[in-house]
Amino acid sequence: MPIPTNTQTTYPTIGNREDLADEIYRIDPTDTPFVNGIENETATFTNHEWQLQPLAAFGANAQFEGDAMTATAFTPSVRRGNILQISWKVPEVSETQQAMDHAGTGNEFDYQKMLKGLELKRDLEFVVTGANTAKNAGAVGTARLLASTLSWIKTNTSFGATGANPAAADGTGTRTDGTQRAFAEPLLKTVLQSIWTSGGKPDVIMTGAFNKQVFSTFTGRAMPTEDTRAKKITASVTAYDSDFGLLDIVPDRFIRARDVFIYQMNMWAMAYLKGRKFAVTPLAKVADADWAKVVCEYTLTARNEAASGGVFDLTTS
Repeated sequence: MPIPTNTQTTYPTIGNREDLADEIYRIDPTDTPFVNGIENETATFTNHEWQLQPLAAFGANAQFEGDAMTATAFTPSVRRGNILQISWKVPEVSETQQAMDHAGTGNEFDYQKMLKGLELKRDLEFVVTGANTAKNAGAVGTARLLASTLSWIKTNTSFGATGANPAAADGTGTRTDGTQRAFAEPLLKTVLQSIWTSGGKPDVIMTGAFNKQVFSTFTGRAMPTEDTRAKKITASVTAYDSDFGLLDIVPDRFIRARDVFIYQMNMWAMAYLKGRKFAVTPLAKVADADWAKVVCEYTLTARNEAASGGVFDLTTS
């Protein structure tokens, strides 16, 4: 049926208000399981240091009755340190944009500061778990760098042919990637045994998406289970009951897909310089706009890397 003559429609009309939902939707991941899962400390200098205390080797220790005693050999502590790295984001919004009637936000500048804080948190997770970085004290024109977990974990590892651990477990070297191989349960068991022998009590396994699905096929979960009454199939594993304790299985989007970490979480910490933990500082106006700095000055504390470990050089597809 044709439209009657002179009927006004929406097509030529210019006075209709736009229909824009008063919500803003985002799905970009902001969960940071490692940074959220470890303790926080306060740093007071750009080189944050701590001590490890080894024990003397154990032995039979049989003594003569009535014998004269001598002092047992002193076992000194070991000093370790990591460099504080600076990371920031700088939102800037023009005053004209601030004066607009915004959909989905009240104050556009506050909204942008919140978004930059989330982005900065993602950067921190990547810096400490996904980057293969040695520490660098920095200089004029050179940014300070912290040593990531990949530069600390040395004692308890499994890696592919041509791969290598850092030369020392002190954050001064990086991991050498080797030939990739499929993730398999025997690799994990070997590292767990090594951690236990070293004295560690790991409680979390972190992995990327592909090897999280591989993990779900390990012994005892080779086939999915089906609950016909609930009309539900369970094909995932969220915990691993090993010979050396129960460990949570946590996927992490920010680690390298080729790495699987086994952590004793209380043996790691994030150290923030006082007043520099996600601090928001307004910046002096230099234009017709508002801007600010969202900053962190921080480092990773590897309290004792021998309590953790890793299975490295894994296939990712």
